[in-house]
Amino acid sequence: MTRILVIGKSGQMAQALASLNLPDFVCAGRERADLADAGSLERVLREIRPDVVINTGAFTNVDGAESEPEAARAMNVTGPASLAGACAAEGVALVHLSTDCVFDGTKDEAYTPQDAPQPLGVYGQTKLDGEHEVLAASPCVLVVRVSWIFSRFGNNFVRTMLRLAGTRDEVAVVSDQIGCPTHAPALAEGLVRIAQQAAAPGFDQWGTFHLAGAGEINRAGMAERILETSRRHGGPSAAVRRVLTADFPTPAERPLNARLDSSETTRVFGVALPDWQEGVEVTVPALLKEIMSQ
Repeated sequence: MTRILVIGKSGQMAQALASLNLPDFVCAGRERADLADAGSLERVLREIRPDVVINTGAFTNVDGAESEPEAARAMNVTGPASLAGACAAEGVALVHLSTDCVFDGTKDEAYTPQDAPQPLGVYGQTKLDGEHEVLAASPCVLVVRVSWIFSRFGNNFVRTMLRLAGTRDEVAVVSDQIGCPTHAPALAEGLVRIAQQAAAPGFDQWGTFHLAGAGEINRAGMAERILETSRRHGGPSAAVRRVLTADFPTPAERPLNARLDSSETTRVFGVALPDWQEGVEVTVPALLKEIMSQ
């Protein structure tokens, strides 16, 4: 049995991983494994003695990173570098999560791991710098870029659309940002399969990979599917007004094309995620149940 240590406890991906209820599986929150405290990372590795670590800890507020660059760098660069160094010292493999935001979104097709990154903002730059640091700190690292994660856990696009639909008749959503939405529980299962293979003797396929849900859609189209599903389940709904990113400015610029090509991950690990719409069909009813119980 592979012993897996997850860095993170309250974030969306950490909760999705914990929900798998696997044996020999530990989620360590900040009180136990703080990316800002290298000593705590060394201690938790010695205590748990995992075969592999999955790092879900990060500064994920894309807009907030623009005004808090030092905090973003501490969580996305310095902390992961310390973690990778500690893993190397203990001979433990590391699976480190990154993001589609390392790309500028100008490519016409989905991005492969071989495409040159070009971040548009502080968040993407710190995640890219973090990739470089962890790969330099340990020979046994897998960087896995993920995209547009949603689930019943934490704050995400699905929860936001349901909340807005409960307070207004129309929601404005950008129609020129396209990506591969990813259901966090399905991603969690894929990450565990990757981690188990990384921990196996003789594994040598280290490097950078992509893992995102099957299918692609723009943000407005995804919103329409979420709200149509909510309506079918007796939940709130609203009309979607399509707007352009240029007309809907945010502190941080997002890539218009956030699609990730996961074919290399499927080839190496045999892992492919289901269509994102399957995740919406599961997530919306779960969130509606939560909302109605409050």
